[in-house]
Amino acid sequence: SSARRRLAYDECLLMQLGIALMRMRQVSRPAHALTISPEIDQRIRARFPFTLTAAQDKAIGEIVTDLARQRPMNRLLQGDVGSGKTVVALHSCLLAIARGKQAAIMAPTETLAQQHFRKIQDYLSGSKVRIALLRGGMNQIERARILDGLASGTINLVVGTHALLSEDVAFARLALVVVDEQHKFGVKQRSSIRGKGF
Repeated sequence: SSARRRLAYDECLLMQLGIALMRMRQVSRPAHALTISPEIDQRIRARFPFTLTAAQDKAIGEIVTDLARQRPMNRLLQGDVGSGKTVVALHSCLLAIARGKQAAIMAPTETLAQQHFRKIQDYLSGSKVRIALLRGGMNQIERARILDGLASGTINLVVGTHALLSEDVAFARLALVVVDEQHKFGVKQRSSIRGKGF
């Protein structure tokens, strides 16, 4: 009936308006513009022992454009296993680091976090970028060392699990967070890591 259609329409309209308001509130928050230069781009690409694909170049181009704006970026990067999503994510992280900021990569499991960490270690071998792996079952001395490095800014890039969401984790200059398999994290968790930026 037309009455039922009207009620359904009103409900959908209210929901869409609510989503739009939440998005406007998020986008209206200021963010640090992370601009790239040909020199920074070349230095980052030199870290990878292969030439990036056209699809990776396209994704990087879109992300770089977003990061150069003074409003928060919220972007979904999709691709098959082995399509090079980690390389695209790392390029973005290294851009943030080149601009004096910190970056974080959050994975849903310790196994995935360790895989990312090892791969990134290989790419950054011999570089000045200081990286760390933060996970749940660490000994207190190592955890305290990493927390101190994040809070003081001496650690540039951290890879971790939901341990990154702990209240005692604070960053000096967090500007970029990459959430791997974000569907495995709740809205509150994603919002919590976003709130650790400055």
